[in-house]
Amino acid sequence: MNTRVLVILALLMGIGTVLHFVMPPIAGIKPDMALPLMFLGIVLFPEKKNVLLLGIGTGILTALTTGFPMGQIPNLIDKPITAFVFFGLYVLIVKRIPNFIGVTVLAALCTVVSGVVFLGSAAILFELPGPFLVLFGSGVVPAMIINAIILFILYPIASSILKRSNIANAA
Repeated sequence: MNTRVLVILALLMGIGTVLHFVMPPIAGIKPDMALPLMFLGIVLFPEKKNVLLLGIGTGILTALTTGFPMGQIPNLIDKPITAFVFFGLYVLIVKRIPNFIGVTVLAALCTVVSGVVFLGSAAILFELPGPFLVLFGSGVVPAMIINAIILFILYPIASSILKRSNIANAA
């Protein structure tokens, strides 16, 4: 694994952690702002080992900064699953749809996957602080919209920077 790629992935996870930490909870659940940076890392460096690293790393970091009651374990469950779902769908559609549109749609879709896995695992393991649909509507839906917008803006910028640097050739 390339050190430059590791540094970029660590920076993305760190920025995602800060965004996740400062995002205020809405009706008891924080919209997950670490997801778009995890998705960006997967798109920039689409290899299974990077996806695994991003999924586990983001899960640990968001578990440390969660505001959800007993949300540590659901974060550790949902991030690796979401990372591999995003990666699998990205690999399937990368040649069929223009990247920035496909990445934006995938960000919205996989944010919903993350929210359902998070809330579902929290409901199975612990008691939810409110009804599932209320938590989904107040936390996951806003995150879906915000994450799609963030990736729509960040992906073209990050990919053009990566193309101009020698990191793209080293990865």
